[in-house]
Amino acid sequence: MTILFRWLGYIQPSSLPLSELLRFVLFANLSIVGMNVSLMWNSVGFYQIAKLCIIPVLCLLEVVFDKIRYSRATKLSILVVLIGVAICTVTDVSVNGRGMIAATIAVWSTALQQYYVHFLQRKYSLGSFNLLGHTAPAQAASLLLLGPFLDYLLTGKRVDTFGYSVTTVFFIILSCTIAIGTNLSQFICIGRFTAVSFQVLGHMKTILVLILGFFFFGKEGLTFHVVFGMILAVVGMIWYGNASSKAGGKERRSYALPIDRSPKHGLLSETGGRHDDKI
Repeated sequence: MTILFRWLGYIQPSSLPLSELLRFVLFANLSIVGMNVSLMWNSVGFYQIAKLCIIPVLCLLEVVFDKIRYSRATKLSILVVLIGVAICTVTDVSVNGRGMIAATIAVWSTALQQYYVHFLQRKYSLGSFNLLGHTAPAQAASLLLLGPFLDYLLTGKRVDTFGYSVTTVFFIILSCTIAIGTNLSQFICIGRFTAVSFQVLGHMKTILVLILGFFFFGKEGLTFHVVFGMILAVVGMIWYGNASSKAGGKERRSYALPIDRSPKHGLLSETGGRHDDKI
């Protein structure tokens, strides 16, 4: 798909150091494997709690590395979102030693991967398609080589012995196609805003999954506490958007690319600065 994007002109020639690429692939692959293993070894409730921990970790990374200072309203709005999502998703909570390790790896690797998306885009002036063009082939190749061995190590089953059919292959291809859109939208959102904003917005997905699951599959009726949690989460998201807007970009000023709005410089890049901007 990235080859097709490059042929269509969406991916322009750019450079990304090998060390940076390998670091990103490591974080991204650990995130995928960590999240899946966490769900396999822990209860769904603890898995959801672990996912909620990604936002505080991202905030910590931005405070430590980018010297961000969040306003009181922003911090309270994030807390409201977390409480709302927890109310409507967290049920039974049980954890064991290996599950805790998997969850910890999943949370930190996911936070580092999403922080790194923004870091690479602003440091190397990469658009979303360009970053996808650099990272997707390397990530796919590494998972293709290591995935079957890791899967056998964790489950005792071989991928090549699965009963493939036309239907399963169709849904695998469909899933991969949707995943490309998911990755691209992640890069665009994080590039234009922040990883924290992406995570806050991402919890709307959880709410939509619950609603669609109820309407299409009749699963777990929308009880009062679930509806209350959804409403609280949505209110928190709206509050977060308003709080971020009122801050006037002050919370992101320390790492924003310099923008010259003079007409002679032409269009701005996807990351909000000119392509010749440097950190």
